[in-house]
Amino acid sequence: MAKMRSHSQTLDAVKAFVDRWTGRGYEKGESQQFWTDLLHDVLDIETPSEIISFESQVKLASTSFMDGYIAPTKVLIEQKSIDKDLRKGIKQSDGSLLNPFQQAKRYAAELPVSKHPRWVVTCNFKSFLIYDMENPHGEPEEVLLENLEKDYYRLRFLVEDGKAHLKRELEVSIKAGELVGKLYDAFLKQYGGDVTPRDLHSLNVLCVRLVFCLYAEDAGIFSKDQFYYYMAQYKPSQMNVALRELFATLDTKYEDRSRFLPQNLKDFPYVNGSLFQQHPGEDIPQFDKAMSELLLKEASLGFDWSEISPTIFGAVFESTLNPETRRSGGMHYTSIENIHKVIDPLFMNELRAEFEKIKEEKHDHKRRQKLETFQNKLASLTFLDPACGSGNFLTETYISLRRLENEAISLRLKGQKLLGLEQLNPIKVNIHQFYGIEINDFAVTVAMTALWIAESQMMHETERIIKFDLDYLPLKSFTNIHLGNALRMDWNDLTRPQSGHPLHSGEGDGFAVAHPDNTYYKDGTNREFVTYGNRIDNEKLILAKQYRKAPTSKEAEVWEWLRNKKMLGLKWRRQQVINGYIADFYCTEILTVLEIDGEVHDTPEAVAYDEIRTDVFAKRGIRTIRIKNNECTYNNVKKLIES
Repeated sequence: MAKMRSHSQTLDAVKAFVDRWTGRGYEKGESQQFWTDLLHDVLDIETPSEIISFESQVKLASTSFMDGYIAPTKVLIEQKSIDKDLRKGIKQSDGSLLNPFQQAKRYAAELPVSKHPRWVVTCNFKSFLIYDMENPHGEPEEVLLENLEKDYYRLRFLVEDGKAHLKRELEVSIKAGELVGKLYDAFLKQYGGDVTPRDLHSLNVLCVRLVFCLYAEDAGIFSKDQFYYYMAQYKPSQMNVALRELFATLDTKYEDRSRFLPQNLKDFPYVNGSLFQQHPGEDIPQFDKAMSELLLKEASLGFDWSEISPTIFGAVFESTLNPETRRSGGMHYTSIENIHKVIDPLFMNELRAEFEKIKEEKHDHKRRQKLETFQNKLASLTFLDPACGSGNFLTETYISLRRLENEAISLRLKGQKLLGLEQLNPIKVNIHQFYGIEINDFAVTVAMTALWIAESQMMHETERIIKFDLDYLPLKSFTNIHLGNALRMDWNDLTRPQSGHPLHSGEGDGFAVAHPDNTYYKDGTNREFVTYGNRIDNEKLILAKQYRKAPTSKEAEVWEWLRNKKMLGLKWRRQQVINGYIADFYCTEILTVLEIDGEVHDTPEAVAYDEIRTDVFAKRGIRTIRIKNNECTYNNVKKLIES
């Protein structure tokens, strides 16, 4: 029904529609043209007459006429002139006093069951009141003509049923993935033939940051097209430096920014969430003219990122940039429908049934109490996906819970604004309840970004219910997506609070406590906290013991060299748990981990993972030395330890 067009083309068409119809609106003479223009210009329906009918007869006491009916989506339209109040009663020909919605319901009751409306829309040319007939006693959503340039997507239900909406989300998200793929390929060429795993990691991070900026300028997180206008002022040769300065600004609090910062940077908000935090080795390639046009014209002006489904896009994004799936020529993702085949019978159906039972409560006070308890229950649930990939199951679960919470909020308020409580955020479900483990570092970043985007979209839905704006930035929630091997991590450490001092030293964070005997070394450090500071459940201990009992042949050989202080008089431990990871060998006296690497460590993903793991250990003062199987001799190991 609806065809794809560029974001800029859509915005131009919406603006023209608003300009043309502002201040106009006579029910008898202009209604049909208004709705024809809306469907054609705003919603991009090529031939509106194929889906909408006007002035269809309805038999009441006398013959009446429906102003409009959109058959494919079962939308009944009751149109009034611009001077009419849509919420007040209007005298009918039979002498009764009915508001437009009551009038529409009277018509609906006389229609065949197959034509009963799914939606009723009352309109006076300057306002649309949208009634969901699945909840006919609920408050309508309102869309104003004056705000249509930013809210036009809220009218898509007029031409898209549920499946069509999912189809469009899929089309838009795949298009977004294709754009990211084009950007990735263009940047990759700038590296030449010698591309290291660190280069690939740096490029992945750059793409994630660009996607966030593109989404932010379309979704109201930044000012409209703010990223475009900032970048468009620079020549291609200057754009990598401009991006670096922008990312640094987005990661700096307002009070910490230079007083001499240019205004075009000063206007950007503080994002937080570590998304733009610069790490050693991260770089931004040089732009050429073609790359500049790709970023500005196609990705920024030419596409509306606010329409993407974070559930689908996260998977498509990760798949687009994954070398293996790119080589196989495919994008891999689990559809939203299939995700719900898992999560609905597991918990969503039960939660939905509980909410429906609360809705039946007759007494307002008791119903509000039950809704409060229900919201608290939703906020108490914890979800873990130990092989989360790009986070699509977690993201769709978060969206489903937030939409259910929004229904609860709406029922509590019954369409009333939270008067006097503008500082109160009614949202209780948050992304901190969702945990994931993933071995691919890029997929971890994509999953975090997908959850942040989902949080933004759900917050917008809440704002429309409570009728005031909430603050999205700076990012207050931390997505608990951990980089690591789920088979070598204690899942309980990730999902429940522990006593002790938190260690913010990277993925797999544990909690540090002093060694019971308070032994300190000559340099003033209590080195045993490195091992005793990690809270280890029985499952982790069992796993480490299993590794000790079944070492690789090379690990067994090295252990014979190290055990009982045979090498350099140092005491070593096997399969030692440190900060959520299991090290092959660890020596407390010299704070050193020794890793014996087989071929599995040669893949780009494994190299990047090992680098991050090494950084995690380094933050705790631990040196990591690695040696390949084929180079692992007694003398080589001894030299590495001595070095």
